[in-house]
Amino acid sequence: MNKNIALFLTFLVLTPTLISGCGDKQQAQAASPNGGRPAVPVVVAPVEQRDIPVQLSGIGNAQAYRTVQIRSQVNGQIEKVHFKEGQDVKKGDLLFTLDKSPFQAEVEKAIGTLQKDEAQAANSATQAARYNELEKQGVVAHQLADQQRAQAKADASVVNADKAAVNAARVQLQYTEIRAPLDARAGALLVNQGNVVKANDTTYLVQLNQITPLYVEFSVPESNIDEVRRYAARKLKVLVRPKGQGSVIDAGVLTFIDNGVDPTTGTVKLKGTFPNKERPLLPGQYVDVTLNLSMEKNAIVVPAKAIQQGQQGDYVFVVNQENVAEPRQIKTAGSYQDLAIVGGGVNPGERVIVEGQLRVAPNAKVNPSNAPANGAPASGAATGGGQ
Repeated sequence: MNKNIALFLTFLVLTPTLISGCGDKQQAQAASPNGGRPAVPVVVAPVEQRDIPVQLSGIGNAQAYRTVQIRSQVNGQIEKVHFKEGQDVKKGDLLFTLDKSPFQAEVEKAIGTLQKDEAQAANSATQAARYNELEKQGVVAHQLADQQRAQAKADASVVNADKAAVNAARVQLQYTEIRAPLDARAGALLVNQGNVVKANDTTYLVQLNQITPLYVEFSVPESNIDEVRRYAARKLKVLVRPKGQGSVIDAGVLTFIDNGVDPTTGTVKLKGTFPNKERPLLPGQYVDVTLNLSMEKNAIVVPAKAIQQGQQGDYVFVVNQENVAEPRQIKTAGSYQDLAIVGGGVNPGERVIVEGQLRVAPNAKVNPSNAPANGAPASGAATGGGQ
């Protein structure tokens, strides 16, 4: 009995303390809108209204404006190479010299044959003139005079053929000097001094690429091609950036729209022509391409990193005056740099969360700090839980 009485008295002493503790916990939870959780630190940025270019983006591949593979037009041995690999050459610059001696010999041989046949033709012409006079005097028969005139014509024809042979030999001699057909940059040298080359061989001597100007080829979805055609007469501007980087390295104009859709990708091929004066682009280089179509006036934009994807589509967290994060469904209508154009759901001047969304629950209290305009880390911004 004494033991039970002691336990009962202990219960009576502890009961007020337990009741008091539970009451304090319930009061603390009632005072916190997050059910006792502290406000989540986030970074916010304003919803803006501005004039935004309507653009299409894609991946492009730089291509030489013109490409020429230099081959020899005659058989011969390379006597000298007059340029270095990677060198810029001008139209008419001497690239290779072949051994000229066999070709000069052919020219001299053709000239000798021509001179011999010219002498023969001159003699035949003299004989024909003499026979004409004798024919008129009745001294020689008409048949003999005809034979002499025919011989003179045949010898004259041989002279004409010899002249053509001389010209052909001189052309072959000219082919021993291989010159650049355009302003371009030389590629890798595939033959060296002393190599023997063949006329129009499969292996070329060097490849020349004209890179000023230069093409960039890219594709757009077939659903956008009508819009591209609608604005194409305005000489649409095309901007290129190094792959994965933000700075524009050259600006050109749209100069080609393909006449069909690629059935495997559902895209249409386009080309832009770029001056490439400072040589920032090289053939074969992959770049990010932006095609400017038009200017959308008073567009509503939010930072692209504010947009989240949910089961019902895209949404953003809007922070109201009480610093409560409200989820808003939006529809995107394009992008420009690091901004997304939205077709509704938010209003200019409202604040959207750009960092810390993953730690935010709908309609939860947050502790916002403003995103700096220059992209530097915000003062007091959350460092873990942003996207």
